[in-house]
Amino acid sequence: MKNLLVSVAACAGLLASCSVAPTAPFVTQSNGRLEVNGKPYYYVGTNFWYGAILGSTGQGGNRERLLKELDFMKANGVGNLRVLVGADGPADQVIKVMPTLQVAPGVYNDTVLDGLDFLLSEMGKRGMYAVLYINNTWDWSGGYVQYLRWTGYDKTLPEGEIDWDTYLSKVSNYATCDSCHALFLNHVKYVVERTNRYTGKKYVDDPAIMSWQVGNEPRALSKEVKPAFAKWLKEATALIRALDSNHLISVGSEGLMGCERDMSLFEAIHADPNVGYLTIHIWPKNWSWIETPNVTAGVDSAVAKTNAYIAAHTEIAKKLKKPLVIEEFGYPRDHHLYTPDDPTTARDEYYAGILSQVALSSKSGGVLAGCNFWAWGGFGRPAAERWQPWNDYLGDPPHEEQGLNAVFDTDLTVKVLKEYAEKIEK
Repeated sequence: MKNLLVSVAACAGLLASCSVAPTAPFVTQSNGRLEVNGKPYYYVGTNFWYGAILGSTGQGGNRERLLKELDFMKANGVGNLRVLVGADGPADQVIKVMPTLQVAPGVYNDTVLDGLDFLLSEMGKRGMYAVLYINNTWDWSGGYVQYLRWTGYDKTLPEGEIDWDTYLSKVSNYATCDSCHALFLNHVKYVVERTNRYTGKKYVDDPAIMSWQVGNEPRALSKEVKPAFAKWLKEATALIRALDSNHLISVGSEGLMGCERDMSLFEAIHADPNVGYLTIHIWPKNWSWIETPNVTAGVDSAVAKTNAYIAAHTEIAKKLKKPLVIEEFGYPRDHHLYTPDDPTTARDEYYAGILSQVALSSKSGGVLAGCNFWAWGGFGRPAAERWQPWNDYLGDPPHEEQGLNAVFDTDLTVKVLKEYAEKIEK
């Protein structure tokens, strides 16, 4: 498929003609709050990155399971799903999501797109909302690394898995790779302008989409390229806004930890008028807030550090008069095992700490609008420590232990989710 490079400046003039004015029940933002039909919208949600694949009729697809998962989530108060639009590049690495969507620049796997159409149509029937993220800092879905490889921007970028120090030094080049950005903006245009073959609705007119998100955990990866990083994000949000006047736009940031520990950068990328709300992610294990495998003893400390992290970013949200969403957080099972027979006592306590803040915010009209835990495992079960084609998708990316952060349908965590979802002021 031929790439059509569309400049942000050219798209800005299309705003009035790209889509009709929003009608209920789109999620909107007003006076620092998310709203639906003019009423406050606070929510409990999850990360369901594999939703489009599960909704497909190809490899990895299982529509029977998808419908069962959606019904189960809806019944237990989980109504907002953060979903990967699709992975990039050839599916030839054990660490990468399979199957991929954009197999080459501008060349698409229609089976995955069909799965995304089906997912959105079924979510719409259930009154559920999707946050669709388009790019990724991390190579488990292609992301930055794949765009750098496609353009040949860095001839020394190694193939296969990349160690952390090399990742920082090489993949930070994405921020200054104009040819990478051109390919990405083409991809954005292709996805946002799509029409759902099941509903007949253009994506820009579909209320089942709450937000377009530039990427999963976008990072500069280097202090030196922070200005270029911020510029790229602003170009991406401007293009999305030019194409779609109905939906919210978000960045996908982790917060301070994803902004080279620069809170001014976090504030700047969310001050963008095209960005409707702020996002943060919280990872006590990954950030060494707890020690493994003794995760139960560390839960009180993790909760305290989490509360401080939320509070610091809440102040920025209040300053910008925009809502804040905690769209990723995870906690291991009690003995750091990966199967449903390992209890979730510590996880449930940790989750309750975040969920209770969302519930309290809903009652006070606060800026904390919702949360999406990582991740939904549901009726899937781990078949091996690392994902192999075509094991169940569990929410843990292929490079991580399968079941590490997954919430299964039998977990007591589900009861906690439902309890706090019912406490949210409607």
